[in-house]
Amino acid sequence: MSTPLRETRTGTPADEAAGWPNRILVAGTAEAPEITLTGEWSLRGRVPRYDAVAAHLAQARRVRVSAHELTAWDTSAVTFLAALVRDCNERRIPLDQAALPDGLRRLLALAFAVPPAVPRAAATRPGLLATLGQATLSIGRDLSRMSEFAGEIILSLARFTRGRARYRREELAWLVEEAGPRALPIVSLISFLVGTILAYMGAVQLALFGAEIYIADLVGIGVVREVAALMTGIILAGRTGAAYAAQLGTMQVNEEIDAFRTLGVSPIDYLVLPRMLALVAMVPLLTLYAGIVGILAGMLIAVGVFDVGAHEYYNETLTALELKHFAVGLVKGTVYGALVAYAGCLRGMQCGRSAQAVGEATTSAVVLGILLITISASVLTIVFHKLGI
Repeated sequence: MSTPLRETRTGTPADEAAGWPNRILVAGTAEAPEITLTGEWSLRGRVPRYDAVAAHLAQARRVRVSAHELTAWDTSAVTFLAALVRDCNERRIPLDQAALPDGLRRLLALAFAVPPAVPRAAATRPGLLATLGQATLSIGRDLSRMSEFAGEIILSLARFTRGRARYRREELAWLVEEAGPRALPIVSLISFLVGTILAYMGAVQLALFGAEIYIADLVGIGVVREVAALMTGIILAGRTGAAYAAQLGTMQVNEEIDAFRTLGVSPIDYLVLPRMLALVAMVPLLTLYAGIVGILAGMLIAVGVFDVGAHEYYNETLTALELKHFAVGLVKGTVYGALVAYAGCLRGMQCGRSAQAVGEATTSAVVLGILLITISASVLTIVFHKLGI
């Protein structure tokens, strides 16, 4: 037999006196409770909590909800009824909503409406020919942008030679310090280690013929002509070129470069030109310094490990090295510095408008810088060989 429920009301006359006339009436039986919303349900007043009626669903087999005594309502009533519907669904209790206003029923139906599942189309991978075509078009667009950027830099350099480029000399001095003196520790370390490696590699073979003295020729010419410039360029690609890309990329994200254009200031003159000048000025000096460190490292190995006299090593180094070797190294270092600055500024100016884009621009600047250095090293080596230098 059904157990009748004692009529329960949430809300008190004091609530009504305070301007909170919204109530919940629970009647009927324990197996079939009837929940009635009465009064004015508004977020401006104190809304009854759903916990007040949740206990009445423990033995319920069906529930009826009505709102015939509801004078006004807003989303507070919808929120309460949504909790009731969710609770009944979880308990698998049928809920009769026929006595609710049409507006409340429509909102509840909308709240629990599940959009139809749309089958996702199977992703199709492009064929080999399409992939090659897309890669070719991408490379073509990138080469076009690179050529355009190179042209803008050339025009900026022309304005600089005529004294018409707008840039801050204080920033140029800071960039020179950043690219030159502050790079000495890492350049010193790498050059010393590379000189040591060259000395050991050469000595292993030369020792077979008792010609350890020619370690000086191998290390001196190899470091001064090729290795010093190459290692300095690669170091600066990972150190300074990446920094340029990150700096300009962050300015792109913050719309500072757009502000320069709006003010009529050329970003190439103001941002790119000083960075280009700083590296072109500093890399030859760093290359010369790296060559000296590499020679000293080779001398240390030859004298300390292979019993070559320091005086003999010094004389052999002077005999092997010619002015053209220093000229080739300085020319290559200058070219590498320009390419590192070009790659870093290019990717920074092409950066997107997000933090992820800044990271991608930095990575791309390092990769492009090393790629350009490698290509130019091969081309310059062939050219100098054909010229007999």
